[in-house]
Amino acid sequence: MSTRTLGRIVGALFLLAFVVYMAGGALVDGAAGRPPELEQAGSSTTLIATGAVLMLANSAIVAAIGVLMFPVLRQRHEITACAYLATRMFEAVLLAVGVLCLLLLIPLAHAYSSASGAEAEVLTSLADVAQQGNQYALHIGMIGLGLGSLLFCRALLRTGLVPGFMAVWGLVGYATLAAGETLALLGYDVGMFHYAPGGLFEVSLGLLLVIRGFPIGRPAPAADTAAETPEVSVVH
Repeated sequence: MSTRTLGRIVGALFLLAFVVYMAGGALVDGAAGRPPELEQAGSSTTLIATGAVLMLANSAIVAAIGVLMFPVLRQRHEITACAYLATRMFEAVLLAVGVLCLLLLIPLAHAYSSASGAEAEVLTSLADVAQQGNQYALHIGMIGLGLGSLLFCRALLRTGLVPGFMAVWGLVGYATLAAGETLALLGYDVGMFHYAPGGLFEVSLGLLLVIRGFPIGRPAPAADTAAETPEVSVVH
């Protein structure tokens, strides 16, 4: 597979990940409500399951991005390649854990349909905990993505795989994402603004790669390659 074709596939995966996660999340929130309403969720379990499957597909996609980017980055800097692969795997696992929390809404909704009084209140509280579990998993996954992708954007900047301004945009976007999610994890209401710079970067990167792929050329030397030492002859 050529470098350009590989780049186009990675670009398509960036765009697909954005679409399936947003669509899946919208389906689950629309079916269950936020905070969750178990009576409403009980009549929309198919929508919840469909949304969860889309969100799980996102985990597979982001893992695939890490795998496909590994050989491209490894030619330029092996440490960055390993770090980015680990970052994407961490994100994939944490988001999948969050989706499993959301899937608990289905059995809770079924149990709620025949519950009453204190039992119904307990089930409602458990549903809220399940939804919060997904939110915490999302926060932690996005912190990992934001921090781990800083090395990725640094590699993009140094090797010319994308225009320099876009690599800088990625650095700012991922740093903003990590900072915002850290504050949210600590209980501060930071809204959704911190998603915008990094999200728009990934969409723009995806579009750029779909159009042109990665540029073909000689890989830049790795930063940790030792310089050759010239031989010195000693005259006795």
